[in-house]
Amino acid sequence: MAPSGNAPLELWGGLECTVNRVGDEFRDQLLETGHHHRADDLERIAELGIKTLRYPAIWERAQSCLQGTIDWAWIDDRLSRLRSLQIRPIVGLVHHGCGPRGTSLVSPTFISGLVNYARQLAERHPWIEDYTPVNEPLTTARFSGLYGHWYPHGRDPRTFQRALLIQCRAIAETMQVIRQINPAARLVQTDDLGQISSMPELTYQADFENVRRWASWDLLCGRIDRTHELYAYFLEAGANVGDLEWFLEHPCPPDIIGVNYYITSDRFLDSRLERYPTWQHGGNGRDRYADVETVRAVDGPVMSLGPLLRAAFERYRRPVVVTECHMGCTREQQLRWLMDVWRTAEAERASGSEIQAVTLWALLGLFDWNSLVTRREGHYEPGAFDLRSNTVRPTRLADCARSLATDRTISHPVLQTPGWWRKPKSQESAPHLMIAGNGALGQAFARICQQRGLAFRLVPRRELDIVDGKAVSQILESDRPWAVINAAGYAHIDPAEQQCELCRRENTTGPMVLANECSRQAIPLVMFSSSQVFDGLQRRPYQESDPVGPLNVFGRCKAEAELQVLRIMPHALIIRAGDFFGPWDQGNFVRCVLQSCANNQDFCAADDLVISPTYLPDVVHACLDLLIDGEQGVWHLSNIGAVTWAEFACHAARRANYDPGHILPRSSVSLGLTARRPPYIALGSERGLLLPHLDHALDRFFRECSDLRCKVSA
Repeated sequence: MAPSGNAPLELWGGLECTVNRVGDEFRDQLLETGHHHRADDLERIAELGIKTLRYPAIWERAQSCLQGTIDWAWIDDRLSRLRSLQIRPIVGLVHHGCGPRGTSLVSPTFISGLVNYARQLAERHPWIEDYTPVNEPLTTARFSGLYGHWYPHGRDPRTFQRALLIQCRAIAETMQVIRQINPAARLVQTDDLGQISSMPELTYQADFENVRRWASWDLLCGRIDRTHELYAYFLEAGANVGDLEWFLEHPCPPDIIGVNYYITSDRFLDSRLERYPTWQHGGNGRDRYADVETVRAVDGPVMSLGPLLRAAFERYRRPVVVTECHMGCTREQQLRWLMDVWRTAEAERASGSEIQAVTLWALLGLFDWNSLVTRREGHYEPGAFDLRSNTVRPTRLADCARSLATDRTISHPVLQTPGWWRKPKSQESAPHLMIAGNGALGQAFARICQQRGLAFRLVPRRELDIVDGKAVSQILESDRPWAVINAAGYAHIDPAEQQCELCRRENTTGPMVLANECSRQAIPLVMFSSSQVFDGLQRRPYQESDPVGPLNVFGRCKAEAELQVLRIMPHALIIRAGDFFGPWDQGNFVRCVLQSCANNQDFCAADDLVISPTYLPDVVHACLDLLIDGEQGVWHLSNIGAVTWAEFACHAARRANYDPGHILPRSSVSLGLTARRPPYIALGSERGLLLPHLDHALDRFFRECSDLRCKVSA
């Protein structure tokens, strides 16, 4: 790792590799993301142009118990692959872990066990030069020893200081034995770094935490002596003088200061407890307060990374790297966060701080960090790759990584609007999406674009007839949208049997006209199709490559539109979705069911038609992500779960605490439907299951619908 000097800012990569313990259960992110079984992920990363990679050789994964043998097969294979790909690994040995069974963060055997493990690894791979023996020791000590989230679940300063001192001593002793084998070995020491602010009466607590945030680096640098602000704190918390003086006698200053910085890193201590739910209430024994994210508690733009990078460099006078850069958010916000961090790092370099690199973290995404990996819910956040597919799918972040790793610039229309943490006041000057149609689908896109900070223009039918080629051409040439979403169309299946020409005009001719003009002007296009394009004869969820065979006019018009649009514009994005239900459309199926139940009226629903109900906000969010990713062709987007209409109605009634006895299952023939319906049109996907389960969607539907809360909570 050459010093930055005149060298450009580098892009590094990293894999979320936490192996943590909650109670007696270990969680392994490498198993959950599947990277353990996919060696070819490394080739994908190499293709991005990334030359430095934070890579795991996790102690708990190789040695299940402290007295057990070490299995080196996986580690040897992966490190050799990295070497052949000419990717420099920064090898991590413990990542929010507590060691294998038989030790813990408060046991001296953690130190001796990790030292033994590191010695053997270095002997097997003496060419490795860069190590992070323990990731984020301060953060891990807080979560494991002060807040009780992870094993050993301490909730007191004594456990916290013990866990921190043992981890830091393990780091120093580990580097000693590694350097006996490779004297050139370097320590890349990471920790989370945020700015703590507070209400005036809590300034004393914020000041303390702003000192404590440096504790792991200060210990390793041999700075915590009798004059240090934390010296008395450690002694009061149960440390002895010898514990602290060991670091003065055996300093192990990092070669690289690794700053992990998230939107949640900056914290605000607020004594106004009435503003927050009780689970956010806490205190220090002297005062009660809520410890909350600054960005959500304080008005105005919030991001302290620049001053923090400068402070880290000035404090230690060593190269600084942003060793984790990730946001679990929508795609455009992920892009904006990456570029915000990148530009901040470049600005600090220009002002004289030695900032060497920014690390695109969680290249493969991560699981359940929304609950700090304390609950197993399967909540997945994509990174540069999205794993919710039969293949590992690159997202727009992968394209950005490739650009930053080569020419160090990226561009996309969404980057012209700042991230939500910057709290932009207007989007008027930003490139916009054009949304054709202002029905339930168009309104949902408008609402969610507003939430996501995506500039848009909603064009109702009275302003644009999408069948009028001249009008379409003029509005595209004048507006120059960066993409067009066709949310217009004829939406009624039964009336279409008598109004087939109108249905064809709106659902086939209009999309063809839009495709012609978007293709001519090189504007990406999104079109919506339907599960009605299938004949319903199979009994497994339909995938994108299954042949179509519509049974009714509506389905035939949609199928013809798909064919013609892709003929005209092969790179168009076509979304097939199931039947929509959403929180904002008063006339959707779920609301009709609940209205009947509320009035003690029976509701008849077909029990022989299997569908994939689709929660409208979910499909809109996924569609926007796919559009930003540059995806094309046919995608199936529906919530996971195949049900009959009658089963769906019963699920909704139960969740609203109504008697499902009001739901009367009936055959579709007895309901007098005009159009012939396919008996089975559940949707699956061979490209990626991007939407959550139907049960989860229903839960969120009721949380969103304020007018239903009284009954649901009764």
